[in-house]
Amino acid sequence: MRIDVLTLFPEMFTSVLASSILGRAISNGLLIVKVHNIRDYSDNKHRKADDYPFGGGSGLVMMAQPIYDCIEAVQGKEPALRILLSPRGKTLNTKLAKELALEKRLLLLCGHYEGVDERVMDIIDEEISIGDYVLTGGELPAMVLIDCISRYIPGVLGSQSSTEEESFTDDLLEYPQYTRPSEFRGKSVPSVLLSGHHKNIQIWRKAQAFLKTKAVRPELLRGLKLNKAERQELSKLISLQEDDINKS
Repeated sequence: MRIDVLTLFPEMFTSVLASSILGRAISNGLLIVKVHNIRDYSDNKHRKADDYPFGGGSGLVMMAQPIYDCIEAVQGKEPALRILLSPRGKTLNTKLAKELALEKRLLLLCGHYEGVDERVMDIIDEEISIGDYVLTGGELPAMVLIDCISRYIPGVLGSQSSTEEESFTDDLLEYPQYTRPSEFRGKSVPSVLLSGHHKNIQIWRKAQAFLKTKAVRPELLRGLKLNKAERQELSKLISLQEDDINKS
């Protein structure tokens, strides 16, 4: 997959794209990310890319001309899904991330200041938000989007099970994780995780995921559809989990 990022502040992406899993994915050729400075496409001699809004109001608005020219130059003749990172867009979730990961090319426009000239929307395919809050610009949301969808690109994580078991995959939050030592400051790792019994471990993890979701994000359970047999199984899972707590 190729991702082109259009921004007024390209320097913000330097360390993110060179570090950790993303850095390795890019080095291994699994992901191509190019960052472009919108100011380079301004027809203003001072490389101006923003101005005061018509009608008055506080703040600045990103101008249409530099954005149009940047998109046209960067995209060229190769198709790309053009996305504006904006607080008024649809909220990023697992389903959307998986869909975007199937695209061959994405073009991400980072809004900034009070937003972009509305005429830019004529050449934008999607608006995406990372949550119901407002940030100073679209650069951080673009980083979040890139990181999120990269996890669904084959080979990036090295293990398919990593994405299958993490939070939100089945509308459930992820179960608790433990590592060495088995005892730390009087707190022990649940005995089932030390048993070596893989089926019971899976049962415990499913129950924990359900209980965690019920306690923290109960609204996610509204979309969880269970038949009678599955409901009975879940009841057993929770009972096993409670027995384990009582023995601890």
